[in-house]
Amino acid sequence: MVSVLIPFKNTASFLRECLDSVLAQTYSDWEVLAVDDHSSDTSCELVASYALKDDRIKVFKNKGNGIIPALRTAYQYSSGQFITRMDADDIMIPHRLQVMVESLHNYGKAHVAVGQVRYFSDRGISDGYDRYAKWLNELTAQGTNFSEIYKECVIPSPCWMVYRNDFEASGAFQPDRYPEDYDLTFRFYEQRLKIIPCLEVLHLWRDYDTRTSRTHEHYAQNYFLDIKLHYFLKLNHDPTRSLVIWGAGFKGKTIAKKLLEKEIGFTWLCDNPKKIDKKIYGKELSHFSVLTDLKNPQSIVTVANEMAQQEIRTYFHKLQQQPMKDYFFFC
Repeated sequence: MVSVLIPFKNTASFLRECLDSVLAQTYSDWEVLAVDDHSSDTSCELVASYALKDDRIKVFKNKGNGIIPALRTAYQYSSGQFITRMDADDIMIPHRLQVMVESLHNYGKAHVAVGQVRYFSDRGISDGYDRYAKWLNELTAQGTNFSEIYKECVIPSPCWMVYRNDFEASGAFQPDRYPEDYDLTFRFYEQRLKIIPCLEVLHLWRDYDTRTSRTHEHYAQNYFLDIKLHYFLKLNHDPTRSLVIWGAGFKGKTIAKKLLEKEIGFTWLCDNPKKIDKKIYGKELSHFSVLTDLKNPQSIVTVANEMAQQEIRTYFHKLQQQPMKDYFFFC
């Protein structure tokens, strides 16, 4: 059985489409654990009406406040061998559960089944979201999602499935760390779970102005940087090697400040002539060419410009340095 965890709050306008898409699944051995995070609209009544018609749908009240306690509540009542999540404002493609269950059966434990995604919106999709979906889908097609985990969340929060044992081993929804989907992705990576490649769009991701990821502070850029640095220092940083920050924009400065607070030494590089030899937070910036003088460096790259990123990759390649070992793109 598949346990589908659905936290919801004030999404009455979208819940019917969401639940209908679950009911339309070609794979029928599922349960929905829907948790109301203190809605003030008719969301709870709507889900309850579905639960009366189909006993596979169960509705609960959040025991705490926010999406992480809601997910914990849903998981507490789940009993499926497979665990997946669904957002209350999205739509499942009819064979999504079937494809994911078959993938996990074929590949076995220690794997994550994922699917490609497509954004949709009544007012059109922004270029940024369109590029993000294309980037995600290219990784998903190859199963190489973890190769760029420090750039952005590489597993879409409502489109994954894992064995229950692997979910437990990864810490389930225990950490109080936001964004919760990115944190879970890092914990899958930490447990060395493998991504199963998928060539199909299995999930329709709704975009609208009041969507939580657009409006809540937990999804602001500083939270993403906190998670990236936390897991980099825990999982990939080698303290015997010279740590480098490349870039002095907002992200570079934020990471530099956090490293200084942690009293972790680093060399700060940039390619902006206006910043070279200047000091920020009392730390001098050097030209990136000093990288060749450092002993066995590990670099965090915070340069966002895509053309500049390609030039930086070429530079690392010339130095025979490898991604996710010697250098890590944080944007």
